[in-house]
Amino acid sequence: MIRMSSPVAPSPDRKFLMKKKTGDRLFSLALLLPTILMTIIFILIPVVDSVIKSFLDYKVKNIISGVPGKWNDFANYIRLFQNSKLVPSIFITFEFVIIVVAMQFVFGMALALILNSNMKFARFFRSIMMMPWVVPTIISALIWMWIYQPQYGLLKYLVSFFSMGHISEFAILNHPSLALFGIAIAALWKQIPLTTLLLLAGLQNLPDDMLEAATVDGANGVARFFRIVLPYMKSVIKVAMSMAIIENFKQFPLVWTMTGGGPNNSTTTLAVLSYREAFVSNNLGSGAAVTTVWMLLMMVVVFVYNHLMRTEVMD
Repeated sequence: MIRMSSPVAPSPDRKFLMKKKTGDRLFSLALLLPTILMTIIFILIPVVDSVIKSFLDYKVKNIISGVPGKWNDFANYIRLFQNSKLVPSIFITFEFVIIVVAMQFVFGMALALILNSNMKFARFFRSIMMMPWVVPTIISALIWMWIYQPQYGLLKYLVSFFSMGHISEFAILNHPSLALFGIAIAALWKQIPLTTLLLLAGLQNLPDDMLEAATVDGANGVARFFRIVLPYMKSVIKVAMSMAIIENFKQFPLVWTMTGGGPNNSTTTLAVLSYREAFVSNNLGSGAAVTTVWMLLMMVVVFVYNHLMRTEVMD
């Protein structure tokens, strides 16, 4: 007769480990639950609602009367393309993002390299460097509006001084070809400190033995920077510049406060156009359509950037 072996009962230690593992998972889920709920309630649901409204004839009067909007397929998108509002705003947004992100990396890296050196008062400069980043965006906009003020602004005084009085006014925000660059300078003033801090943290984690070995092999400072520093900091640069792209893609308070999208719509980004369509023209469906295009473009740009910046683990 063949005897069937009875199943082996788990040992007490194994039972304890299984219970501990289950408890850890439940505890982790409990910690993540508030974040998940906040993400669903305040991000996912509004995004889905905005996408749905972009296909509706939905105006402010619909909110007041409580009447739901009528489905109009792609009428909001077609109207935005036909009235030549959407495409120029897309180009202006990309121009603004490219200018600010590129200059932010250059100046941020330069400052990080300076602060990472053995200069005197480096800690003091690191502390005061974060002051522009702490200042609220609206306050930053007001400060730079005062600097650019064409009658009594600081920039007008400096231009008049260095030009020996030949240039008496320099209204940068009133000039269609210069207004966007003026806003970009204000954005850089506020955002460079955080980028510098992130890049500085990456520089301080560089292994000294790699730099010393490169120096012994005869590599100069430029060669060490491009062949060792930049490749090693690729992951830090990826995160810092991804944050910069997202921040400037959704930049609204700075642009709206300083120019309101003018002059002659030369600074009307997608954020400004979305606000104008929804709350100035009182067409919430059209504003939602702009927001949907804006969100999709931002997702594509971030995806392409992260694909191009794929990091490889260094040995």
